[in-house]
Amino acid sequence: MPRTRRATKAAPAVPQEADLGPGSPARLGVHLAGDGANVAVFSANAARIELCLFDAAGNETARLGLPEQTGPVWHGHVPGIAEGQLYGLRAHGPYAPERGHRFNPNKLLLDPYARRLAGRVTEAEALYAYDRRDAEADLSFDARDSAPFMPKAVVTAPADHSARPPRPRRPWGETVIYEAHPKGFTRRMPGLPEGIAGTWEALGSDTVIRHLEKLGVTALELLPVHGFVDDAFLLNRGLRNYWGYNTLAFFAPAPRYLGPAGEAGMLSAIDRLHAAGIEVILDVVYNHTAEGGALGPTLSFRGLDNLSYYRLMPDEPRHYVNDTGCGNTVNVAHPFVLRMVLDSLRHWVEHYRIDGFRFDLATALGRETHGFDPEGGFLDALRQDPVLSDVKLIMEPWDIGPGGYQLGGFPPGTAEWSDRFRDDVRRFWRGDEGATAGLAARLLGSADIFDHNGRPAWSSINLVTAHDGFTLADVTAYNAKHNEANGEKNRDGHGENLSDNMGVEGETSDPAIAAARARRRRALLATLFLSQGTPMLLAGDELANTQGGNNNAYCQDNVTGWVDWETDDPDLAAVVGTLARLRREHPVLRQTRFLHGQVRAADAAPDVAWFGLDGEAPAWDDPGLSALAVRLRGSAEAAPGAGVAGDVLIAVNRAGEDVALTLPKPPHGQSWRRLFDSAEIAAPDPAAAPPVEAGPTARLAAGSVTLFAPGS
Repeated sequence: MPRTRRATKAAPAVPQEADLGPGSPARLGVHLAGDGANVAVFSANAARIELCLFDAAGNETARLGLPEQTGPVWHGHVPGIAEGQLYGLRAHGPYAPERGHRFNPNKLLLDPYARRLAGRVTEAEALYAYDRRDAEADLSFDARDSAPFMPKAVVTAPADHSARPPRPRRPWGETVIYEAHPKGFTRRMPGLPEGIAGTWEALGSDTVIRHLEKLGVTALELLPVHGFVDDAFLLNRGLRNYWGYNTLAFFAPAPRYLGPAGEAGMLSAIDRLHAAGIEVILDVVYNHTAEGGALGPTLSFRGLDNLSYYRLMPDEPRHYVNDTGCGNTVNVAHPFVLRMVLDSLRHWVEHYRIDGFRFDLATALGRETHGFDPEGGFLDALRQDPVLSDVKLIMEPWDIGPGGYQLGGFPPGTAEWSDRFRDDVRRFWRGDEGATAGLAARLLGSADIFDHNGRPAWSSINLVTAHDGFTLADVTAYNAKHNEANGEKNRDGHGENLSDNMGVEGETSDPAIAAARARRRRALLATLFLSQGTPMLLAGDELANTQGGNNNAYCQDNVTGWVDWETDDPDLAAVVGTLARLRREHPVLRQTRFLHGQVRAADAAPDVAWFGLDGEAPAWDDPGLSALAVRLRGSAEAAPGAGVAGDVLIAVNRAGEDVALTLPKPPHGQSWRRLFDSAEIAAPDPAAAPPVEAGPTARLAAGSVTLFAPGS
């Protein structure tokens, strides 16, 4: 009897152009709809847009021209497309760089709205729209197909988020930020399940959550996690783009950080952090893209509509405005480019449940044709959006363009990284003359910079270190940068770091120098956590992590850039946890309103008062002033019934010897108690009663920060 042949499932038919329907222009990108998908692509200057379909092996199976155009949006409904389909785009139009157009249908383009990536950019000559062998450079035309070297977008299905935990919605006044690299934070972390180190799954692990809780962290701020590209010049040096400030896909997570569970592990990590009360903030790069300048590759935006997506020189549109220092500047003044950025941000909030964003080189996003404008299109749109106005918005308030430094210039509702806090605090502890007045302003939340237009004190993101620059350990161990491993002959990175190596450059076996460095680290951290504003801690600073003096480790995806968990300062993490606890327990340390020494109506006492060592007003005009104290109460500007209770005294002494501080009179019937002293190696036991200052004076140890509070 003959054997019956088993029936095989027929492969789905490849769509043909004749099968396409008109679709809708309403939602950009590729979205499942009916028996297929709706495709909508913005291009104001293209003559034709094609959807290219690929099989799992990367072979192009169809090239379909979108049949309809509504305004600048090309669209169509493509039957037969299902979840997991790989695709790309091709755009036809003029190749005329001198007029700002760089269309080349030989170049496969990533959909700007791609929500998942398959593969990566593989450096090849075919990625460039021009023939790099031609003497006229970008004016030439290259006909090679770039598809084999391009990642493909993946069609995704809608997700149900109804069972996921809600966002923590931490008030700004409670916020303690921990800035970390999504890989380097956990790549060398002990105690993780096998196979997840350096991935999203590690970020949501019990080990990480316990560590963040121990530190008192309420928000994990991650360096860029959007899909990004390794720069060709780095690959040629055997390096790669580690930090990720080279974005290609604004809607898709970078595949390199996905663990064994893929995107499900990423969503689970965010949910587990939320369940622990920890928010997730993303560092986002909408100011430029991975396509670089005129001689860069054509990967997406340049090939779809160069004239719309980028800011070009008005008189020479062949050339790009480069306010970012990265070759191009995204044109957020264009309504459809602005829409893309806002759609991307909403996607990360609504799909991934992200709690906030730190905008890299945010001045570039706020610059209009007449210059930076705090009421410009992007900033207005961001703050009025019902989804985005409900998350934390943090600005890096500078770029390299005209009028690029805008610290304090952003509108209410946003916070800003304060390099003034970093620099003034480092100057003071380094021992610079005349630095004490600057320290005093930073301790009070930088009212001289941020107290206008109703902006609250949390607007200042206070930091003494960040990913860009020295780590805390290196601030106390190096006077000069040591970036030779970056391959740029040590020319890259900041030249002036306001650091202090305490007498020896780099590593030392001298126990006195090692002790002095550890004391300085504790003083810097105490200054950070006891200041008004929002503190931000760099991952690894609680471990005295070093990068060997490299202050620009953007290309060091190795032990230089990864946090070393074998700490030389085992008590430092406990000190950070104590400082965060004291900040929680004493709301007077984290007020919303600024302090200006005004008399409070409730008790006729000033909300802030300064003292020299003799108990009188400090000698502010003394360039050598090295020790002083400040008494903080609830702001006199607080609304009736909303005032902050409490009374603390913060004393700083950067001198090389102990000094005596005449204490101000404590509240009636109470005495001053010493809650924290950065000169102590170990953090105080929170269960032990703080020691009482019995006399009229208190000893301030050399190079220390001390916190006092009244008690019975």
